[in-house]
Amino acid sequence: MSEFFPYRFDKRFAPMWLAAGALPWRDGVTITDDGRFVATFGLLRVDTPVGNISETHVAGPYRWWTAVGPRLSLADDGLTFGTNPASGLCIHFREKIKRVIGFRDHSALTVTVADPQALGALLDGGRE
Repeated sequence: MSEFFPYRFDKRFAPMWLAAGALPWRDGVTITDDGRFVATFGLLRVDTPVGNISETHVAGPYRWWTAVGPRLSLADDGLTFGTNPASGLCIHFREKIKRVIGFRDHSALTVTVADPQALGALLDGGRE
């Protein structure tokens, strides 16, 4: 059975995630029955096999201006689907995923799901 991990939406930053089309009842991360990792943020979508995930780690807290909304990293080619500055899960890929925003493909995605530890444990266990 697919498992859904909703984002932790911080209402203080609603104008930023609503402007990107992200909605609390729809968006988050799904691990599908057929072994795919699917993250949605409004019209933006990442879809890759779980086997393409090389590692995960919980991170945060973040500065809100670097973590809320769809964001590109200034340091590398990472992507963020952010709804709060408290915490998130950084997911690194073996092979870069096709670009979602910006001009380069992405080697990592940070998602601010409500339970980043549980998502990390599921992804780490799914690769073993």
